[in-house]
Amino acid sequence: MRKIPYVLLALCAPLAAQAPATWKFAVSGDSRNCGDIVMPAIAAGVLQSQAQFYWHLGDFRAIYTFDEDLVPPASLRLPTKPLNISDYEAGAWPDFIAHQLTPFGSLPLFLSPGNHETIPPATREAYLAQFADWLETPVIRNQRLKDDPRDHMLRTYYHWIDHNIDFIALDNASHDQFDAAQLKWLHAVIARDEASDQVRTIVVGMHAALPGSFGFAHSMSDWAQGEQSGREVYQALLHAQDTAHKHVYLLASHSHFYMEDIYRTDTWKGHVLPGWIIGTAGAVRYRLPAGAAPAPKAMTDVYGYLIGAAAADGSISFSFQRLSVADLLRANGARVPESLVHWCDEQNKQ
Repeated sequence: MRKIPYVLLALCAPLAAQAPATWKFAVSGDSRNCGDIVMPAIAAGVLQSQAQFYWHLGDFRAIYTFDEDLVPPASLRLPTKPLNISDYEAGAWPDFIAHQLTPFGSLPLFLSPGNHETIPPATREAYLAQFADWLETPVIRNQRLKDDPRDHMLRTYYHWIDHNIDFIALDNASHDQFDAAQLKWLHAVIARDEASDQVRTIVVGMHAALPGSFGFAHSMSDWAQGEQSGREVYQALLHAQDTAHKHVYLLASHSHFYMEDIYRTDTWKGHVLPGWIIGTAGAVRYRLPAGAAPAPKAMTDVYGYLIGAAAADGSISFSFQRLSVADLLRANGARVPESLVHWCDEQNKQ
């Protein structure tokens, strides 16, 4: 047998051992209630993971009542500064920016609205004004103008293409969505993706899951417009997966637990899109729906975030990063009373 020269072996071995190149991004949603305590820990983990951006899927503050990280439960007997509802409503979103977004430093951040961003007195118009700095970044603006050079409208929904992946941020934060304008826009985006040789993957993020998921009782199935328009969106994305052969992934929050493979239900039997619920950024934790698969595919009474690791072929593997109480304590230090951190870890649940 002819021997391969050692020099050639030495050159080939590293190439054979190399794994496909990957890059990471992070996602979670629902950071009301205890988000000022949980989000700094999420930021620390996301930064350590070297994710290239973080995407928040909505419900920044409770709005309809005081968040417990601003007005601690009376049972803790903590000294607190009186806060009236007017001051709370005026300061809730600035508080979110200061305590939940600032810890990410210079990391790019993407925001999607949740239903608590439209609870009166909050409105979409106020949301656009408050978060314009995050909704009109060069990445988002350049993509919008590339799609249509005449389009100078700031919207709550948008998309951007990175590493041959189209990230689509949708708005289903109220019962008039998806409306005709958003559907028209989305169908045009998906059509371009299907026709593109460059876009291999479509990742869609929104607050409430599309109809027919395991989160059925807390999803777009909750309202008639959501049921109809959500099914239309699901079918369009299914076409992109099954006919145009794109990788398609669906991300949502709204339900305050972690769950994967959420569209493997009787509703979509044989027509399944990969989907996750990741409502674990600080909101009061909900019970899992009946029939949910056991851990690690479904967990509640946990905080954490989802890391997506995208490979060169466009496929993405997702993993849930669970936070411990030690992570919460370490991220907050002396800024937050330790008893409040433990309350959020142990008592912030249904």
